[in-house]
Amino acid sequence: MRWQQYLNQHPGQASLVLAGLILVSWLVGWLRLPAVALGVMYLAGVLGTIPIALRAWSALRMRTVSIELLVTIACVGALAIGEPNEAAIVTFLFLFGNVLEARTLAKTRSAVRALTDMAPQQAAVVDAAGHVAAMDIDDIEPGMHVRVRPGDQVPVDGTVVEGTARLVEAVITGEAAPVAKTTGDQVYAGATVDSGALTINTTAAGEDSTFGQIVALVEDAQDAQAPVARFIDRFARYYTPAVMVIALLVGLVTLDVRLAITMLVLGCPGALVIGAPVANVAGIGRAASQGILFKGGATTDALAGVDTIMLDKTGTITTGKMTLSHLHDFVGHADADLALLAAIEADSQHPLAQAIMRAAREQHLPLPSAPAMTTVKGRGLVSADGRYLVGNLRLMQSHQVPITGDAQAGMNDIQRHGDSVVLLAVAGQLRLAVGINDVVRPDAAAGLTALKQRGIQHVVMLTGDNHASAQHIAAGLPIDSVQAELLPADKLTVVRQAQAAGHKVAFVGDGINDAPALATADVGIGMGGGTAVALDTADVVLVRPTFATLTQAVHLARATRSVTRQNIVIAVGTVALLLLGLVLGVVQMASGMLVHEASILVVIANALRLLHHQRGPKTTQLDQHQVNVAVTKVN
Repeated sequence: MRWQQYLNQHPGQASLVLAGLILVSWLVGWLRLPAVALGVMYLAGVLGTIPIALRAWSALRMRTVSIELLVTIACVGALAIGEPNEAAIVTFLFLFGNVLEARTLAKTRSAVRALTDMAPQQAAVVDAAGHVAAMDIDDIEPGMHVRVRPGDQVPVDGTVVEGTARLVEAVITGEAAPVAKTTGDQVYAGATVDSGALTINTTAAGEDSTFGQIVALVEDAQDAQAPVARFIDRFARYYTPAVMVIALLVGLVTLDVRLAITMLVLGCPGALVIGAPVANVAGIGRAASQGILFKGGATTDALAGVDTIMLDKTGTITTGKMTLSHLHDFVGHADADLALLAAIEADSQHPLAQAIMRAAREQHLPLPSAPAMTTVKGRGLVSADGRYLVGNLRLMQSHQVPITGDAQAGMNDIQRHGDSVVLLAVAGQLRLAVGINDVVRPDAAAGLTALKQRGIQHVVMLTGDNHASAQHIAAGLPIDSVQAELLPADKLTVVRQAQAAGHKVAFVGDGINDAPALATADVGIGMGGGTAVALDTADVVLVRPTFATLTQAVHLARATRSVTRQNIVIAVGTVALLLLGLVLGVVQMASGMLVHEASILVVIANALRLLHHQRGPKTTQLDQHQVNVAVTKVN
C-alpha cells in the first residue's frame, strides 16, 4: 500500500525506481549472478504489477473492464511462466507512458490554466470616506467602488464612475489595442490599465464576473465529450473483454501461453481511448485563447459539419451602431414628436431605440413623460389604451392608422436609402416617420468570402427589417439569399425548413429575438456584444464579435474533427500492425508495448498541434471605435 501511495504521489520517481531495478538486474546478470538477477527482476515485475492491478480492481468495482485489467492479467501470466523481465518491462513502459500522458495532457489545458492564473485575486476598495484598502476578490460585493491605476489589472466587472484610462482587453475580447474608457463606460475583470486611472462601481466580481464565467465555460466545455469520443468510450468498454476472450481462445487452441499473454498486452486500445479527448481539450483550449467559446465537444463536432450559415442582420452583419438619418414630420411638430418618440423608447436597449435617443440628446430636446408601453413582437410598442403606437407599417395597419400619400412617400424615401423605418402615431394619426441606418461590418465581405472558401455552401441573411433595407445591406456581400420582415417565429421556421432539406445549419445572432433560432439551429453562434439571453442560448460565443473570429471558429472546429479522426486511424492502425507482427513472429511483448506507448504519445503530440494552430485567412479587423466591449454575460 505504501508503494501504491508513493506511486500516486510521485509517479515519475516510481517509474524511475522500476527502471533502476531493471538495469540492476541486467547488470547483475552480466556479472554472472543469475539467481540475484532473476530475484531483482521479479521484484521489479511485482512492484510494477501491483499498482496496475489495484487500478484494474477499482475499475471492476465500478463494473468497468479497463485496459489495466489486460495488462495485469498479462503481467501475472508472465511472472507465472517465469518471464519476469517481460512483466517488469511492460509495467515500466505502461506506468512511464501514463506519466508522459498526464503531463502532456495537462499541457493541452494550458489555455484555461493561463486564464485562471490571470484572474485577479485582490482589489483596492474605496470606502465612503475615500480610504483605500486591499480586499480579497471573493469578498467584493456589487455596489463597492474599486480603484485601478496604471499597470493594474481590473479586478471586477463594473461601470466607470470617475477618471479616464486606456485599457487592454485582450484577455476578454482578444483585441490587443488599448480602448479608451471614461465615466459611464463598462469595464471587465481581467483587462489591464495601459494608462490613466479609474474608479469603478462593481457590478460583478470573482466567479460571477465575465472573466470568471469565461473560465468556467471553457473548463466545462473541455470536459464535455464530442459524439466520436462517446462512441470510442463505448467501443473500448466492449473491445477490452473481446480481446480477453480472443486471447483465451488463442491460448487454448495453440497451447502457447506466451502468445496469449502477449496478445493481451498488444491489444490494449490506449491510443484510441486518449486520442479523441485530448484533441477535444486542445481544440477548445486553443479556441478560448482566440476569443471563441465552444460549449462542449459536441458543439465543435457539429460546427465542423455545418454547410449553411444563417445570419441576423442588425448587430451581426452590421455593427449595430445605428444612426437617425431621415426624419419626416407629417403634422409640423418635428421636435416635439421626436422628443415624444425618444421618451417612449428610453427604456429600450434595441439598437433602433438607442439611435433615436442619441438623436434627441444631440439636439438637446427635453423629454416629456411617456406612457407605459407593451411590446408587440416583430411590430413595435403599444400603450395600454392604444393611443400611442411606435413601430413598423404592419403595426399601424393592424390598428387602422390611415397612411396618407405624403406618409407613403416619406416611407418610400427612407426605404429607398435602405434605412429601417420607425413610425409614431398618436390617437390614430401618423405623426412622424424616421429612417435609421446601420453600417455593415468592415470585415463582413472578406469574412463571408473566407467562410465560403472553407466549404460553407449557403449564406443566408434573416432580418425583421423591410426588404429594401435588407437588400441594401446585402448588396456587395457574398450572401446567397435574403429573407426580410421576419418575426422571431419566422426565423425559426426558415431554420427548420433548411434542416428538413438536409442542411446542417449554424445561426449567428445577438438579440433576444434571435434566441429561438439560436436554440433550434444545429449550432447557435452568439456574437459577444449581444444580449445575455442570446449568449445563454448559443452553443458558441464569439467574445470578439468579428467575422474573422467566426471564420476562425469554423476553421478550428474542422481542424479539431480532422485531428480526432487522424488519432483514431493512428490508434487502430497501430493495434492492427502489432497483432499482425505478433502473428508473423516479428513482434515480442516488450517491443510491442514500446510501440503501443509510442502510439499514445503520437496521438497526444498530434492533438497538441491544435494549441499552435494558425488562424485561417485574415480579414479586415474592425476599427476599435466601432466595437462595443464584447461580452455582457456568458453563462
